[in-house]
Parts: sequence; C-alpha cells; structure tokens
Amino acid sequence: MVQLTFKRYEIKYLLTSEQKNRLRILMDRYMVPDEWGPSTVCNVYYDTPSRLLVRRSAEHPDYKEKVRVRSYGIAKPDAPLFVELKKKYDGVVYKRRCTMDVQRATDLLAGKGDPQTQIERELDFTCKRYGGLEPAFFIAYDREAFYARDDHEFRMTFDRRIRTRNTDLRLDLTDEADQYLDDDLTLLEVKAGGAIPLWLVKFFSAEGIRKVSFSKVGMAWQRVMESDLIQLRTPELAEAVWDRRGRVVGIPATCAAVA
Repeated sequence: MVQLTFKRYEIKYLLTSEQKNRLRILMDRYMVPDEWGPSTVCNVYYDTPSRLLVRRSAEHPDYKEKVRVRSYGIAKPDAPLFVELKKKYDGVVYKRRCTMDVQRATDLLAGKGDPQTQIERELDFTCKRYGGLEPAFFIAYDREAFYARDDHEFRMTFDRRIRTRNTDLRLDLTDEADQYLDDDLTLLEVKAGGAIPLWLVKFFSAEGIRKVSFSKVGMAWQRVMESDLIQLRTPELAEAVWDRRGRVVGIPATCAAVA
C-alpha cells in the first residue's frame, strides 16, 4: 500500500564516494534496499509568481511549506502523479500526498480544482491561500532508497546527479537539466520518527561527518539568483528587480505605492 502521510525528522549529510561506499558495506547488516530499486525522481515545485515560498524557506523560519508534483522516471501519458504538500515545523517534517492525473493536479494547484479527499482539500486550501500556484522549478536526481530490517519507517536515501531547470516545467519531457552537485558527492537523507540508530551515529563520528542544511529547491533558487538581475512577474511589481541576495533593488515610480 502506498503511504500517503508522513511525520518524521529528515537529516541530511553530504558524502564523498569513498564515504558512501564504506557506509553501504556497513548498511548491509541493518538495511534493506527499497523494493522498487534505484530510480530517477522527477519533481516540479510550485510557487507564487514572485517565488514567495522558496524565498521564505531560504530565511530558515520555524515553519515553512512546499508544494510539488512528483513522478518516478519520466511521466507516462495519463499516468497518475504524486501531488505533495510538505511542511516543516520545529525540525519535524509533515508530508501529505495524493495521486491524480496531470489536468486535475494543474487545476488544483492553480486554485481552480474540485478537491475530493481530505488531503486534496488541504492542498486546495494551501494553494488558494496564495492565490493559486504555478510551476517554478524542475528538479531531478538519481536515488537509491533503503529501509531498516526491523523498522520500515526508518529510511535512508542516497541522491546523486541532482539537477534543475526553470524552463520546460513538465514531468513528461526529459529528466536532463543543469547539474549542481559534484559527481563525487552524494546527498544522504536519514528519515526517522525517533533517534538515529547507534551504529549509524558511530559511523558518522568515526568519519567526521556532520549534518548539513541542504534544500534542493533552495539550491535551484540560488542558481537563479546568481544569474543577472531577476525580473519579478507579479502584475503589481512587473518591473521590479532583485539583487543576488534576493532583495528588491528597483521599483519604478508607478509601482512604488504598491511596494
């Protein structure tokens, strides 16, 4: 049965190829590969026209939320997609997801849908609160997933070739995009409802590995901000521009009252 709700801690680490290989050998005693095997995870993150959600997230608030549509591999025509609402409060991640076709997902996230289930109503409420959301970033990565032999809720995932684009924001085209993680690095995510097992703690200590703050969509946004000045697309601030730190640095006189 596909799991639709999650409540857990998600802790992230960056590993070199050598560290990953040593960890994989150790994991054979405690972890089991996911039944689906290695996969390519494709996501389209949704946001407001001014990218409010990702900008708020970059400020590391106590509470933040993300909305995305996900497929495993390039989406096939008429295949259902995962639509997810991901919230984080005080270090705990809450994820709600449902499946629907492309058209229903597009309508729902634009604030024009007809929600049928509790999770769909939560998504609908969130999107309408922002006036509807639009596709903002495509992010893909190659993933290996594992769960503990004695606890299916304890999971570890290895993500490589993390890549992004901000055009062609569809899941049925290609998973190729600009890579922003070095080939020698792997992002490890440890997902647990409670404490991390002692064997893993000892491994991190012996290897000198520390947790990192790493947001895939945050990195995608940073790549956008590192380009030339970004023009906002909100109707009321159509001519406003941002600097590389995400601050509005120019607003024409006709927009000054709105700003």
